[in-house]
Amino acid sequence: MSYDLVVIGSGPGGYEGAIRASQNGLKVAIVERELLGGICLNWGCIPTKALLKSAEVYDKVNHLGDYGLKAEKAGFDFTKIVERSRAVAKQLNGGVGYLMKKNKIDVIEGFATLEAGKDAPKVRVKLNKGGEQVLEPKNVMLAVGARAREIPAIGAVSDGERIWTYRNALTPTALPKTMVVIGSGAIGIEFASFYTSLGADVTVIEALDRILPVEDQEVSAEAKKAFEKRGIKFRTGAKVTKLEKSKDSVTVNLEVGGKSEALKADVAIVAVGIVANTENLGLEKLGVELDRGHVKNDSHGKTNVKGLFAIGDCAGPPWLAHKASHEAVHAADYMAGKKLSNLNPPIPGCTYATPEVASVGITEQAAKEQKLDVKIGRFPFKANGKAIAAGEPGGFVKVIFDKKTGALLGAHMIGANVTEMVQGFCLAITMEATEEDLQGTIFPHPTMSEAILEASLDADGKMINL
Repeated sequence: MSYDLVVIGSGPGGYEGAIRASQNGLKVAIVERELLGGICLNWGCIPTKALLKSAEVYDKVNHLGDYGLKAEKAGFDFTKIVERSRAVAKQLNGGVGYLMKKNKIDVIEGFATLEAGKDAPKVRVKLNKGGEQVLEPKNVMLAVGARAREIPAIGAVSDGERIWTYRNALTPTALPKTMVVIGSGAIGIEFASFYTSLGADVTVIEALDRILPVEDQEVSAEAKKAFEKRGIKFRTGAKVTKLEKSKDSVTVNLEVGGKSEALKADVAIVAVGIVANTENLGLEKLGVELDRGHVKNDSHGKTNVKGLFAIGDCAGPPWLAHKASHEAVHAADYMAGKKLSNLNPPIPGCTYATPEVASVGITEQAAKEQKLDVKIGRFPFKANGKAIAAGEPGGFVKVIFDKKTGALLGAHMIGANVTEMVQGFCLAITMEATEEDLQGTIFPHPTMSEAILEASLDADGKMINL
C-alpha cells in the first residue's frame, strides 16, 4: 500500500504529527502495536494526573478546618481511585481513535519493522490480528517512544509484585504501607507524592546530591523541605547496590557516604530514567545513526536515511510529550513544504506533585557555568494575596534576565498551580520578551500570576508587595 507518510507509534508526537500531515494534504497511515495514544495517554502523563488529582482532593478534605469548614473524616476507596485513572486513560484513547477517523488516517494495529525502500524505508507490519502488511511510503516518521529503564545487575527489574515500574505503580491491587522510590526525577517524585497522600510511608533514593536534579538548586532545596514536611523521607547521594526480594517485602541496599544501609519496604518503584524503543525495528540494517540507543536527527527530525524522520523520546532528551508533539508537527510541515514553526522554542518542564514544580529556560547554575552576566528576581507566594486566600502560601517564583539586554533567560517556580502558569514564561521567551515587557504587563488581581510581575520587578530592586 502506498502512503505519503507512515507514522510508527501513536503517542502525542505520533498522532499529532499524523494529523498535521493529513491537514497538509498527505495520505497518512499510523502503526500502533498496543493502544492509541501511546504511553502518555495510557500509562504516563494522563493517568498519573488522574491519580494525583484524587490525592489532592483527599488532602484538601482532610484539611477542611484550615478553611473554616467541617465534615466527618474522609476516607477513600483505593480500587475506585485506580479505576477512575484507567477510565480517564480509556476515554482519551477513544478520543485519539475519533481523531484518526476525522482526519482520514488509516490505523494499522501491529508491530512495524523497516526495510530498504525507494523513496523511504518500506514498513513491514506484523498485524496483531495475524498476517503481514507491507507499506511503501514516501516518508516514515519514527515516534516509537521509550520505556522505563531497569537495572538487571542490581536486581532492579520489575516483577509487578515487589519491584515496580510506572506501569505497575498505576495499577496496584492494594495500597502498600511502605515504599521505596529509586530516582527523584519527575516520575519518582509524582508517585512519592501520590502514595504519601494516601498514607504510605515513602522513602526516595537519589544518587545525586539533591532531588529533582534538573531543576534550579533553590527550587530543589525548597521542594525537599516541602516534601519532607508532608512526610516523604529522602536519601540523597545514595547508590543502590542491590535489590533483594522476599515473599512479602523488598530490601533496597544502599551506599551513603561510604556506609551501607538497607531499607525494607512492601514495594520499590524503579524510576531511574528511560530507554528508547529502538530495538528490533531494522534500524541497524538500514544504517540509521544512533547515539546511546537514540536515533540521531536534525532540527527538522530528519535522520541520515532518506525519507526517515524521528521525533520524541526515541530521538533523545528531553523526554517530554509536548516536545515530541512540537517536533512531529514541525516535521510534518517540513516534509509537506509548509511554513515552519519555531525551530528552537523553549521547552518547559513540569512536576505535578504537591507542591508543583515548573520551569523553562536556563537555571542560575547554568548561567554561571556559561559565564553569563545575569540579574535575578524572586517573589514568594507567602506575600501573594491570592495564594494566602487559597491557603497555598508555599513556594516562590524566580526569574533570570540577561543584565545587558534584559532578555528573559529562565524562570523557575514551585507552588500551587505553577504548571498552569509556566506557559506565560514560555511565550515570553519565544517572543523575546525583556524584563521591561514583563514589568509593563498588567497582571489580573488577585491571582498567583502576580508573583511573575513581582519577581520581574525584584530583578531591578523595584518589588512592591514585599
